[in-house]
Amino acid sequence: MGADHVRLDRRSERLPAPMRKILIANRGEIARRIIRTAHAMGIATVAVHSEADEAAPFVREAGQAVPLSGARPYLDIDAIIAAARRTGADAVHPGYGFLSENADFARALKKAGITFIGPPESAMKVMALKDTAKAAMKKAGVPITPGYQGNDQSLVRLQRAAEQVGYPLLIKAVAGGGGKGMRAVHAPEDFQEALMAAQREGETAFGNPSVMLEKLIQRPRHVEVQLFADGHGNAVHLFERDCSLQRRHQKVIEEAPAPGLSERLRHTLGVAAVTAAHAIGYQGAGTVEFILDLDTVDDEGDPAFYFMEMNTRLQVEHPVTEAITGEDLVEWQIRVARGEPLPKVQDELAVTGHAVEARLYAEDADGGFLPSTGTLSRLAFGAGVGVRIDTGVEQGSRIGLDYDPMIAKVIAHGATRNEAIDRLVGALDATVVDGLKSNRAFLARLADHPEFRAGSLDTGFIARHMAELGPALETPPPVVLAAALGIGLPHDGQQASPFARPFRLNLPHERIVHLWWAEVSHAVSLRRVGPDRWRIGGLAGIGEVTARRDGPFGISIDLAGTLLPATVVPHPGEIEVRLAGQSWRLATRPPRKADHGGGDGMVKAPMPGRVLSVDIAPGQAVAEGDRLLVLEAMKMEHRLTARAGGTVLAVHVATGDQVADGMTLVEIG
Repeated sequence: MGADHVRLDRRSERLPAPMRKILIANRGEIARRIIRTAHAMGIATVAVHSEADEAAPFVREAGQAVPLSGARPYLDIDAIIAAARRTGADAVHPGYGFLSENADFARALKKAGITFIGPPESAMKVMALKDTAKAAMKKAGVPITPGYQGNDQSLVRLQRAAEQVGYPLLIKAVAGGGGKGMRAVHAPEDFQEALMAAQREGETAFGNPSVMLEKLIQRPRHVEVQLFADGHGNAVHLFERDCSLQRRHQKVIEEAPAPGLSERLRHTLGVAAVTAAHAIGYQGAGTVEFILDLDTVDDEGDPAFYFMEMNTRLQVEHPVTEAITGEDLVEWQIRVARGEPLPKVQDELAVTGHAVEARLYAEDADGGFLPSTGTLSRLAFGAGVGVRIDTGVEQGSRIGLDYDPMIAKVIAHGATRNEAIDRLVGALDATVVDGLKSNRAFLARLADHPEFRAGSLDTGFIARHMAELGPALETPPPVVLAAALGIGLPHDGQQASPFARPFRLNLPHERIVHLWWAEVSHAVSLRRVGPDRWRIGGLAGIGEVTARRDGPFGISIDLAGTLLPATVVPHPGEIEVRLAGQSWRLATRPPRKADHGGGDGMVKAPMPGRVLSVDIAPGQAVAEGDRLLVLEAMKMEHRLTARAGGTVLAVHVATGDQVADGMTLVEIG
């Protein structure tokens, strides 16, 4: 893995292939991202879209749009090629997901005389399955994790292989990705059930139930290297990203460069990635993902690393690499696909500052991270210096279960890592999502966690700190109440709360405002003592504050010389205050007493889906945490468990049933 692999032979330049119009075989934010670069390069664009996406922003922004029909429109190769021919598109960009790593799609485009903006079919085939990918990397001298990648998929052979690998181990679908078809197993008695679950998910999500086994690294970091190669034998890396903050093997926050790595290790990872590219004749954008074993270090203190997989496409998290390098990776993809050499050699690439990206999803972070559906009745993103928002939706868009429930990627860049994190937390605090649940507050708490700020990362971070990442439980500090009262400042003539009226001479000199937190009332006095100046009392002697509007939801509070930026969002019957990554919801009227009415025993479907298994029967005793049934939704399995002990009174579903969101599945008394 020497540096001589990284070269640029200008003598092999040839004239660029025609590329006047690009069809984007994707949707959402990545489609908008590709359209933006293509238009900047003077290239026309075509969008294809499902019926559900007819009114999506990417459809409007493309130069042309072609509707697709069928149950899986974005996977219909024939329909996409027909759309390209119909519109005169001479190239197709697959984005990520869907057909982006489908070698059959690349071959069909080549046969149709249409340029595929991606790697050669041969390279995609090698990396399409984790077992063949690892075999290729082992041959090239890139370290791989000890395990079993054999073709014999019988239960007896896999159990014997598991004994040889040793526990704990990891079962992985060979065609998997995004955590689908992956199970950790810590004891032999759990192996068969985990194997069957991984095989089912592999078959459902990828049409391939085959699995491989790996030694389970107990304290891994997920570090990946962005690489680019062209058709002239040149390859470079654009440095590394850390993607260790994951939940159920799904990336949540990514950053570049990876914090805490030695320059020696950075260089070694970069050279290993370029070696991988040369080994398979790669072209275009690719990402080589590595696992760092924090429990195994060499004499220099660097952790051992192993090849995990290669993504033969653009990554969701590519904006952090763009931020630190100043390069447009979509433009690089287009230029390489046109036959041009790489825009830069390795020595011309450098890192500037630090970037962090958070994935804002429509999901209930406080309710098991289950997907949330609905219409975005209000959507506003935090903005500011160094903040970039990549989104495929807008206010009024509906998010359902047909596609990935991403609302946006929030990216922040700064001169230092702490500055980038500060900007990310600030942008998340200022983001408003109404109409469905989102993980916004969870992301803000995660990004602001002191251990994350310290760079103490591994893939178990979220699970280990989950108790600390929940909603604020402590009584809101006085400054939060001051921020809540700040919503009373006049803004566009709107009255957002019971105390949102501007002060006039004929109104009482002092008001008493009641706010409820955790069913406890806080009586707060509010007296205006000057322009933007208020005396607030009633809780720990807040004293005088200066409060000024800062945009539609921002409040700047000067408390004894300390400037505190807060976000205050009115909701029906309550006010939400966000400050430094934390959030509080304060009711503006007395809370109603909870009506239990036996409802605690009703187990309802958290989302539409299909029942994979029912594990209980009427009359059976269950304890808190016992598994009741398994529901499949969005190609993932969700275990529903008992919230309290009791006796099963009724089971309303059977294996194979389709269930609606909110449907009662089981009754426990």
